[in-house]
Amino acid sequence: MIKLETLSMHYDTGGARVEVLNNLDLQIRAGEHVAVSGPSGSGKTTLLLLLAGLERPTEGSVRIDGIALDALDRDQLADLRRDRVGIVFQSFHLVPSLTAIENVALPLEIAGKPDARRKSHALLEEVGLDGRASHYPSQLSGGEQQRVAIARALVHSPSILLADEPTGNLDDHTGKAIGDLLFDVAARTETTMVLVTHNTTLAHRCDRVLRLQDGQLHEVAAKSASA
Repeated sequence: MIKLETLSMHYDTGGARVEVLNNLDLQIRAGEHVAVSGPSGSGKTTLLLLLAGLERPTEGSVRIDGIALDALDRDQLADLRRDRVGIVFQSFHLVPSLTAIENVALPLEIAGKPDARRKSHALLEEVGLDGRASHYPSQLSGGEQQRVAIARALVHSPSILLADEPTGNLDDHTGKAIGDLLFDVAARTETTMVLVTHNTTLAHRCDRVLRLQDGQLHEVAAKSASA
């Protein structure tokens, strides 16, 4: 499903080269849930952006379903995200001038899909917000905004869900509820999930936990086959 081959990412800042990711190899199976932990600034978000095709690596490749992302142009990458990838950000990234249902429907409407509003309402109901469909982001709590963001990420039935610190801006109670929602939906839809998180409880709900540090990925935990 997801394959990284000798993946490296470097930046040049002020004449100095900063190595963020160094020669990574990784395979994630279809339907697998993988957590990526590590210190701040270790490159976790960069890794997620590379998986989404929003950044291009310095070296190496990212493959999704056998498709090499570096071989795609900008429009083709946008099509791939539209068809296969959902993204949940820590800061929600909702459009403030759109209501909850309009935010959720946006990916479908951009793609010209039929029944965008009906499907969006069904997703809002699934995440427990059917009564808040006409509310704007400023009228919603942080947890409610994250639920809208999750619904938007899932409305086009992606095979891959990328979540960047989805509970990072939430209190413990709300964060647990959002975590429960993510894992429930991902398991029920057999969605592959890559979760960047500092939350160890959330991370250990995944099939595997990887730690990113000094540009390298190390597996630190994995569920047993009987788990």
